[in-house]
Amino acid sequence: MDLNDLEPKKVKSHELGQDLSKHSVAELSELIETLKAEIDRVEQVLATKQSSKSAAEAAFKR
Repeated sequence: MDLNDLEPKKVKSHELGQDLSKHSVAELSELIETLKAEIDRVEQVLATKQSSKSAAEAAFKR
């Protein structure tokens, strides 16, 4: 077993406003897919929080 297999994989990160001109077409396409997946993840958490907030507001309305 290689010790590198035990180390966590490094995830490429992107900073908003970052210079994109240095990236290849493939890298930019991959970045788009990564960002879409992150948007989906954020929207799921947002929906959960909105649902919880709505339930709490309904429970405490008089």
